[in-house]
Amino acid sequence: MKSIVSSILLMIGTVYLVRLLPLLFLRRDIRNKWVKSFFYYVPYVTLAVMTFPAILQATAHPVAGLVALIVGVLASVFLGDMFTVAILCCVAAYVSGLFL
Repeated sequence: MKSIVSSILLMIGTVYLVRLLPLLFLRRDIRNKWVKSFFYYVPYVTLAVMTFPAILQATAHPVAGLVALIVGVLASVFLGDMFTVAILCCVAAYVSGLFL
């Protein structure tokens, strides 16, 4: 019980610190182009880092996940519609899983 409470308190402190530090140190607008572009792309990189392994491990066969990933990338480039891309990825994973 003590380790759970200390873990929760540590998590609360970490989250609060991450949200408090930018408020303390970034009082003016950011003018540096590199820093602005860095902050612009951080959410996309974080999402990609969390999503990529999950795509490959979501199926029983990693090859089916890889096929779905390739279909998703190609569909997103040529179609761009998120719903269509998701449906095509699901169909690609299902069909490739049938043959493996």
